Amino acid sequence: MMRIVEEALGCKWSLEILNQVRRGVHRPGALARSLDGLSTKVLNDRLGEFVRYGLLEKRSYPEIPPHVEYTLTDFGRRFVDVLDSIEQLQREVSDPEK
Repeated sequence: MMRIVEEALGCKWSLEILNQVRRGVHRPGALARSLDGLSTKVLNDRLGEFVRYGLLEKRSYPEIPPHVEYTLTDFGRRFVDVLDSIEQLQREVSDPEK
């Protein structure tokens, strides 16, 4: 589990990618377009890791042209919720007035 947290927090794009998938951006091309500066290599690496860790499910569609879509798994949704809680806690600690 800690390895997954390290991966999610260790790359500046990981949380952004997971948040975009949560918001309904499921195709790699759309993800790349929605995150300015994200390279295709980093995107593909992150997506592959997230599938291996069980955060995302990859669905392939045998159409012409073929395409794939990524969706959060149940575990992925819970994981992103935990990360949101950590982010909220960090905001509270850094600004105790709120």
